[in-house]
Amino acid sequence: MSNVLITGGTIFVSKYLAEYFVNKGDNVFVFNRNTHPQVNGVRLIQGDKGTVCDKLRKYDFDLVLAVNIYTKQEAENLLNSLGEVKDFVFISSSAVYPETTALPFQETAPTGYNSIWKDYGTNKAEAEKYLSEKLPNAYLLRPPYFYGKYQNLYREGFVFDCALKGMPFYLPQEGKMKLQFYNVHDLCLLIDQIIAVQPKQHIFNVGNREIVDIHTWVEMCYDIVGAKLDKVFVDRSHEQRSYFPFYRYEYYLDVTAQYELLPDTIPLYDGLKAEFEWYKDNQNDVMKKTAYFEYINNILQVR
Repeated sequence: MSNVLITGGTIFVSKYLAEYFVNKGDNVFVFNRNTHPQVNGVRLIQGDKGTVCDKLRKYDFDLVLAVNIYTKQEAENLLNSLGEVKDFVFISSSAVYPETTALPFQETAPTGYNSIWKDYGTNKAEAEKYLSEKLPNAYLLRPPYFYGKYQNLYREGFVFDCALKGMPFYLPQEGKMKLQFYNVHDLCLLIDQIIAVQPKQHIFNVGNREIVDIHTWVEMCYDIVGAKLDKVFVDRSHEQRSYFPFYRYEYYLDVTAQYELLPDTIPLYDGLKAEFEWYKDNQNDVMKKTAYFEYINNILQVR
């Protein structure tokens, strides 16, 4: 049984991690402001990541999972508040790679400004650099798009809703833009494996080997709902994020090193199916964007 600290613990990725490690039988501590319901079985340390102070110093943690840390300052606050750290995993982002980087992105590629993700990416990169310097044994994980149970962003849910309403789906251009996903359960399994193996490599791209275009992704979602997909292709004159939940930005990661540690990941279709089963009864947990439907109804359908 390990003492595990998770920053956050109430929304999507950090919530799933908290539930996973509780179910494993670990002592799970979550550090958050207590503004959302807590996962059953966790031990709450209430506080703000902006001013952690010494709230954590009296505890001994075997594993720290820094999930909702977005800036160097937040990373510094967290590290300065901890005592001795045995294992530390930072959930970073593939946004640390400039969009001009050759595909697929390699862990060895330079990090820098990405014009799509802007400060989010550079802030994550600065946090990575700080943690690597101050805590050389820390592991840094760079995911593409997370999906799965507890998804709070209106991505898969938007497609599910279009299918449930019997709507045609409005696809950017010809639906050929490629996406890469990663299920939150696979993240948990990978963290377990990293802690068990202690690999010499400390920066990992994480994600499915399976790369899909957005047409295929939408087809999967409609099929899971049991709805017929009627497609409408939208030209580039329309801002993509006005009616579709992803930027006009195609990229994917080399995840060879991850697969050497964890040879299997959940097939995308199976993961989407499980997410839909959760979504049907938990739609209020998702940040829905009615603006997508307003744009479709008022602009795309009357053009």
